[in-house]
Amino acid sequence: MRPHVSASRPHRFAFAAVLAGSTALAFGPWLVRLSGVGPVAAGFWRLALALPFLALIARIAGEPVHWPGRRLGLLVAFAAFFFAADLAAWHVGIGMTKLGNATLFGNVSSFAFAAWGLWLARRLPSPVQATALSLAAIGAGLLMGSSAELSARNFRGDLLALFAGLLYTGYLIAVERGRGSLRPMPLLFLSSAIGAAMLLPLSIAVGEQVIPSTWTFVLLLALGSQVIGQGLLVYGIRYVPPLVVGLALLTQPAISALVGWLAYGETLSPLDWVGAAAIATALVLVQLPQKGLQTPAGQPS
Repeated sequence: MRPHVSASRPHRFAFAAVLAGSTALAFGPWLVRLSGVGPVAAGFWRLALALPFLALIARIAGEPVHWPGRRLGLLVAFAAFFFAADLAAWHVGIGMTKLGNATLFGNVSSFAFAAWGLWLARRLPSPVQATALSLAAIGAGLLMGSSAELSARNFRGDLLALFAGLLYTGYLIAVERGRGSLRPMPLLFLSSAIGAAMLLPLSIAVGEQVIPSTWTFVLLLALGSQVIGQGLLVYGIRYVPPLVVGLALLTQPAISALVGWLAYGETLSPLDWVGAAAIATALVLVQLPQKGLQTPAGQPS
């Protein structure tokens, strides 16, 4: 039986950690485009360059990295596989479709993970939950509406982004399961190491440029997306219900739109601001202390 955290004693900083982690992850697609290497190679460097930092943080935090045994080791391997496959599909898809499409379809994981949490709780969404999910979906659609473009030219990239979102859902589920018995840094270190070992030979096999001309952007990708982004997410996912995690991840389209505005001078329309406000409202709703919005005391978390 896995340990659980009672709904009456939620961790103080868990939601803030998930939200901050999602914010850091939102800069990932931009850094992938600036990395100067192939899309799969960018995923490899993201994981590989993060390993020394993750090991150091684990040591400082008193969380020694060790192989957790056969059952949990298999779960870590599954997490690594889903995450490596997600990175490969997502990074390739970014280059084959519009950034708006890639962000929109890639964020299917937000709704899939939320739906998995509701299925796990064996209940339909409450009225507040349904309202929050609807607002989040409308908000994401409004944010991406100006840049998304459905066409035969983008079809393969759209499919890859959608597939990546489903793979990321598998990763989130595996991590959520593993966090009942494993500390965050060992879990993240092991899954990153295995994922890097999967991505390097794939990058070489498809003939990508593996060595970057400058290390700045791949290092920023590793620190921002893997060490900070995934580190905070893996920490917080142990204590935050899947529905809330899924909606928190939907802040990424809003932040991506802000990055486009700051980095490329892309205009933010009134609908963009309405979309961001809708997602923010959804996050407030799911944090309200109403029945069904917190993880039940007897439910694994």
